Amino acid sequence: MAFEGLSEKLGSVFKKLKGRGKLTEADVREAMKEVKMALLEADVSYKVVKDFVANVTERSVGEDVLKSLTPGQQVIKIVNDELVKLMGEANSKINFPSKPPCVIMMCGLQGSGKTTHAAKLAKMFKRQGNRPLLIAADVYRPAAIDQLKIVAEKADVPVFEMGQIDPRKIVKQGLKQAKDYGNDLVIIDTAGRLHIDEELMDELKDIKKIAEPSEIMLVVDAMIGQDAVKVASSFDEALGIDSVILTKLDSDTRGGAALSVLAVTGKPIKFVGMGEKLDEFEPFHPERMASRILGMGDMLTLIERATQTVDEEEAEKLAKKLQSEGFDLNDLLDQMKQIQKMGSVKSIIQMLPGANKITDEDLESGEAALRKTEAMINSMTKAERARPQIIDPKRKRRIAAGSGTQVSDVNQLLKQYDAMKKMMKEMGIGGGMLHGKSARRKRAALMRGLGAGKPKQ
Repeated sequence: MAFEGLSEKLGSVFKKLKGRGKLTEADVREAMKEVKMALLEADVSYKVVKDFVANVTERSVGEDVLKSLTPGQQVIKIVNDELVKLMGEANSKINFPSKPPCVIMMCGLQGSGKTTHAAKLAKMFKRQGNRPLLIAADVYRPAAIDQLKIVAEKADVPVFEMGQIDPRKIVKQGLKQAKDYGNDLVIIDTAGRLHIDEELMDELKDIKKIAEPSEIMLVVDAMIGQDAVKVASSFDEALGIDSVILTKLDSDTRGGAALSVLAVTGKPIKFVGMGEKLDEFEPFHPERMASRILGMGDMLTLIERATQTVDEEEAEKLAKKLQSEGFDLNDLLDQMKQIQKMGSVKSIIQMLPGANKITDEDLESGEAALRKTEAMINSMTKAERARPQIIDPKRKRRIAAGSGTQVSDVNQLLKQYDAMKKMMKEMGIGGGMLHGKSARRKRAALMRGLGAGKPKQ
């Protein structure tokens, strides 16, 4: 989970601060030493850490903070503000030119995820109503063109390619096709190298002259830590990049690159890759990322993801069906698939407040529970899914054998289903039905019914 180690350490520091009624300057400075160590261990640049801690300390030892009723909370707010400032304060959007197409030139080292993220970017903009075209200009890496065609097909976006000829000619012809066919967005997948060399940069400079891109976007693997900043600085010095995409941020428990890139290079992170699927890609919002780091969750991104993945027509059909016929196991399976479209349990959980307290073991058990539930429902007949009450001991044994589970697991699923059905009847159907403390308890119980397991005591 991104920033997992940093979140845990900062959470521990702030817990001590909040546990004291009053704070002294010595308390703050001691806490800042721990914050400094936590940031360095998260692979944040030393200069960035030094400046960050100095700014937080200066603001935190002021009279207004130390003499306030909640000094611990005030210090946390200051840390949050400084984290946001460190990462850019606001989401930087791509500025489309008045005369299309908007040309985005993707660059980066081999293995950074450049080709896949070109398709992710194209899919995101297509969802927003644009008509993207991908240009296959990586002619050196084996199967690079085939890889781009495969991911582009999944994204339902066209690819312009001319095989393994001079990439300068490919870009020139690709731009002509985009204008002829009315594509308002062109994304160029350029060649990468295992390291930065003169030959690579000369080619990229030539493509830059031909394409006159609106945006040169560098794709950087977050897993390489501080080296990500070095790579960004080198590309910027030679090519003049405009922004950065950080990939594999979900796999980097440190996250130091995200906290260092803007401060060191002056170039904003605009998007982040949070997984291997094409939909696991999102705009980089500094204020939301700061909230995640401090264990306060990121509900806005979670809501946006739900809005993008939930089929409104299907939701409306389900609401009508629940009103007339009730909730059956087919509906439960459909809802589980809708949740899975939003990403892995891990990627969803990390956006919830308090996610830094959830262990990898808890997440794995949640994933396993969902897979087990899905396997059991898939082992049932259509009649059994529609009328679970007909499932007798003999049928339970068959379902358990077919799903690789135990009869006790099938019993537990049916018990949870009955509880959910009863709860839905009590809550009623439709929007605005879940409010207040009792509603929060019902929502938690509903999630457990979906196989998320019991909360930790």
